[in-house]
Amino acid sequence: MKNLARLLASLLVTLAIGIAGAAADTVRPVGKAVGRDALGHTIYRVKANGIDIGYRLAGAGTPLVMITGLGGTIERWPPQLIAALAKKYRLIMFDNRGMGYSSANDTTFTYELFAADVVGLMDALGVKRAHVLGYSMGSTITQQLLLSYPQRFDKAIIHATSTDGSNVAAVFKGMTIDNATVRRQVEATTHWKTPLDRMAQVTIPVMFVVGTADPVVGIDSSKTLAATVPGAWLVQFKGGTHNLMHEAPVAFSRVALTFLETDANVTAQAVAKAKAEAKPAK
Repeated sequence: MKNLARLLASLLVTLAIGIAGAAADTVRPVGKAVGRDALGHTIYRVKANGIDIGYRLAGAGTPLVMITGLGGTIERWPPQLIAALAKKYRLIMFDNRGMGYSSANDTTFTYELFAADVVGLMDALGVKRAHVLGYSMGSTITQQLLLSYPQRFDKAIIHATSTDGSNVAAVFKGMTIDNATVRRQVEATTHWKTPLDRMAQVTIPVMFVVGTADPVVGIDSSKTLAATVPGAWLVQFKGGTHNLMHEAPVAFSRVALTFLETDANVTAQAVAKAKAEAKPAK
């Protein structure tokens, strides 16, 4: 009987490992391999939303889509952050349209278009739901994703964001921008205004992260949004700038992982139970 019990236990462990492995490998690369990044990850290109999108995958686990900022590419993410998140999640990093390995067409840049690119890539990869981490321009794209495609995301980390893109675009006023795609991104940003009434209807867990010394977006937008989205987390890094992820990659990673792994929902049953247990004995 003992040998039989050991055999059954071994089979159960093997089965569990197999199921976990299958779940971790559900996001597989599609499209054509077109290069490698600085860390040696293969970069692929796939057709989505009318363009070719360059992307790379790392890690294993629940899908986590990572959206970079204005003028950024796949290479923008800190290696320490990638290494930390990849231990728990299947990272999907990509170049925004017109940047890096991604193409663009004549369609006017808007945040609705950028959000459709993200969902188009998810569709191409067969990803029905994911977590999302958006930085700078990517954070505003994430806002649009939560408004337009709420059913596709489980948790969102919104880093260095803004409720008024014209203020962000003003930072570039007087600068000479040689890259035509970046100029189009700035123009799209100029027209962004967060519909706060709609953000108040977001139901998934959201965390806003900002550096208190961010000269591009400041801290007011993150505070406003954190007060608007029900149950939102707000994390402020003292002295952090718009390059917070690079200034404190380890601390940023810990905060991100803590948020993603914490179930902050408290059920009515749990509240009732706590109240009952708190009553003094008669």
